[in-house]
Amino acid sequence: MNRWIRRGLMTATVLGMLAGATVITGLQMADERMNRRVDIAPYDLAVPTGADALARGRYLYASRGCVDCHGADGAGRSLVNQGALHIKGPNITPGPGGVVGAYRAADWERALRHGVRPDGKPLRVMPSQDYAGLTDGDLGALVAYLRALPPVAGTGAIVQLPLPARVLYGFGQIPDAAALIDHSRPPATPVPEAVSVEHGRYVAGMCIGCHGPQLAGGRIPGAPPDWPAAPDLRQVAGGVMATRYTDAQRLQRMFRSGQRDDGSAIQVMPFEALKHLSDVDTAALQLYLASLKTGPAAGQARADTPVSRRPG
Repeated sequence: MNRWIRRGLMTATVLGMLAGATVITGLQMADERMNRRVDIAPYDLAVPTGADALARGRYLYASRGCVDCHGADGAGRSLVNQGALHIKGPNITPGPGGVVGAYRAADWERALRHGVRPDGKPLRVMPSQDYAGLTDGDLGALVAYLRALPPVAGTGAIVQLPLPARVLYGFGQIPDAAALIDHSRPPATPVPEAVSVEHGRYVAGMCIGCHGPQLAGGRIPGAPPDWPAAPDLRQVAGGVMATRYTDAQRLQRMFRSGQRDDGSAIQVMPFEALKHLSDVDTAALQLYLASLKTGPAAGQARADTPVSRRPG
């Protein structure tokens, strides 16, 4: 056999062995990451009662993306189901198949703000970075509404990832929310609900999961390969906020229609939630995004930069 052919076969064999070893190592590390414990001290979250709290919780549930994974009734539904990739949210009602029947207020706080289950293990697919910045009042109202959901039959979560994604998760290239959040920062201080930059900054917390903590956009960690990169939401030259959504009315039309001004559809956005965003929240969000005039170029800020929380 020609020595060049022999060398080629040997090289291919060695590379195949290295690739196989990498996959095995990545899968082992993925198991370790899924089963690691994240120590979050119990937090004394006050859960309010009364019609006002339930109304606020209902609004947050509808407008902050909960419906995308859990459905309007809380029974759980598929967010993505494409071949080897299947992500389905669990039933979060007291009905058959529900997973939160034994949740205390501290367990809800740990899951929503920190992406951690009551047993200390991370929730692999839970955008807690979007909820980590909720005030105690809003988080309590959301929990009050969740507790009031009528019982509906459903199932637990489904997190089925293709082999490459599991390997990347093992090596930390696809982080879970518990790895993104700085669990030591205190809860957000309430600001008046008004068309203001301060309130807009608070509303923008719902955008972190896809657009990153600096809202600079880039590839969405763990997203299907056919999903486009999230755009930079700051006032950068040629950016969508500087060119398309220069006032609250245009932003609101996009949220409620799922289309750009030219009528073209936007491929990936949580419009089922955004269409419920109030006029005040939308206007405040647009005002805040219009204030973001500095920072690195689009996609430079990594989506896995920690999101700060509370001293522990």
